[in-house]
Amino acid sequence: MKLTRLAVLTLAASALAFGAAAQDRVLRIAPAAPPAHPANGVLYTNFARYLPEESNGRLGTTMLGPEVVNLGQMKDALQSQVAEVGNLLPLYFPADLPNMALAGELSLIPTNSQAAAAAMTNYLVTCEPCMQEMHDFGFVYLGSGASDIYEILSTRPVRTAEDLVGMRLRSGGAPWARFAEHFGAVPAQMSVFDQFEAVSQGVIDGTMASIADLISFRMIEVVTNVTLLPLGLYQSTSNFTVSQTTWDSLSVEDRAAMARAANRANADFTHRWGTTMPAEAEAAAREAGIEIFEADQSLIDALNQHKQDDIATIVELAAANFGIDDAQARIDRFLELYAYWEGVAEEVGNDPVAMAARVQAEVWDQVDLATYGQ
Repeated sequence: MKLTRLAVLTLAASALAFGAAAQDRVLRIAPAAPPAHPANGVLYTNFARYLPEESNGRLGTTMLGPEVVNLGQMKDALQSQVAEVGNLLPLYFPADLPNMALAGELSLIPTNSQAAAAAMTNYLVTCEPCMQEMHDFGFVYLGSGASDIYEILSTRPVRTAEDLVGMRLRSGGAPWARFAEHFGAVPAQMSVFDQFEAVSQGVIDGTMASIADLISFRMIEVVTNVTLLPLGLYQSTSNFTVSQTTWDSLSVEDRAAMARAANRANADFTHRWGTTMPAEAEAAAREAGIEIFEADQSLIDALNQHKQDDIATIVELAAANFGIDDAQARIDRFLELYAYWEGVAEEVGNDPVAMAARVQAEVWDQVDLATYGQ
């Protein structure tokens, strides 16, 4: 998807508006989400606050809204320098970023948001093929975040596997599409921005998503049922993807400031998306009369079996579609990291400040930022 003339005009306006900013450098940042979504209201808002702190006032930001750069446009926006830092989702571009997307294919398995975010960050920073394909596109990776556990938000109740048969459900990526197809549902690949209209018009029967979508994307107005079914969580994110041109222009000191600010914001974002916002959404749903119930144990058991069987499918697809012959070893590496970070998250009570400190010490402080991204 190409950027419109509106993006160019907005960019010019932003340059004029912030030309007199106090910082030495003002970066154009793009969360690709509306203010109500934690990617905007926490992730990028907090990053904009942390960056001047971490850089001693040298670096600042100006935010481009989703009407200028949305998720589908992010790759083009970063390559064209309309955005210098953007929220890139590898599962939106699996053919372009297969090595990065591979860990995202395991999204059905994790259940701890902070652990999944830390494991993805740890895994990707140390995954040479992942960093190479980012470099090939002119991008630099600065960490991941994760949602809460995905559920089924729908216009009809889902309790058993039989209830899923024939349902049309919005899918945010291949892992959920495979789940839907396995149980006889019809996955609909569409942007998260389109799910409200699709449900309201009866094009789809629901969505596999965070319960936080009830308030961040107004799904509370069209959904009547929420089925609590552990459908993993959204972990395939490159929350702060920096244009190579921008990264190369920064001093090592300023790169370090960027990494620290991003790391702090990633943990905040994961706490908001994975903990506080879901609780608020559930309370709002109950007040609105939306029925919330647990799936039958038979469906949960069948789902857990599918999760294990799906690993073999992921290995086969990685080899057949992208020539990744060591997919099993990479999967084992990610699951090992997830187990480690799950222990860390439990140790610190999923506290975002403590998690950020551990990820900073164990991941980013081990990176040579003079050569990282080169």
